[in-house]
Amino acid sequence: MNQMQSEIDAELGGDPGSKVQFVGINEAGHEAGNPLITNGRNLPWLQDTIDEQVWKNWGITFRDVVVLDAENRPIAVHNVTTYPLSVTENYAALKQILLDAAQKL
Repeated sequence: MNQMQSEIDAELGGDPGSKVQFVGINEAGHEAGNPLITNGRNLPWLQDTIDEQVWKNWGITFRDVVVLDAENRPIAVHNVTTYPLSVTENYAALKQILLDAAQKL
């Protein structure tokens, strides 16, 4: 995601993280995997809880990229298992979804 972040920042005028920011949210009940997923990475990582139920409330499935609007409401979903980013067209599609969302902010 670092590469895509850099590309998006450049296309939006070079202000890093100004409109598009990647953040991971781990599913409640899977906290034991947090050290492994965050080791050596700089992606901000949040932990969902039984009280918040972000995954349930947003209808998240494993490996979803959920795009939020300015009020943190989901406006698009792109699953990277179904549409792996190693496929050029899938990478371009997700990037365009993010650029389109940023233009609405």
